[in-house]
Amino acid sequence: MRSASQLKFGEKVLIKNIDSSHPSSRRILEIGFTPGQEIELMNVSTFNDPLAFSIRGTLIALRRNEADCIEVE
Repeated sequence: MRSASQLKFGEKVLIKNIDSSHPSSRRILEIGFTPGQEIELMNVSTFNDPLAFSIRGTLIALRRNEADCIEVE
């Protein structure tokens, strides 16, 4: 399994699944990170946390531990 937190800068992938056992999974689904959506890692901060993803035409920053529950293809 590969998570969104493991992406390299500029890499585009499709979301495969969201780990529902993660405490932030509901919030992540509500802000648009749903299976089948394409995401791209747009920016990584100086200390590698947070990560900025482009999804549905907008830029959303997630903490690395939140991005861990997003399984990608």
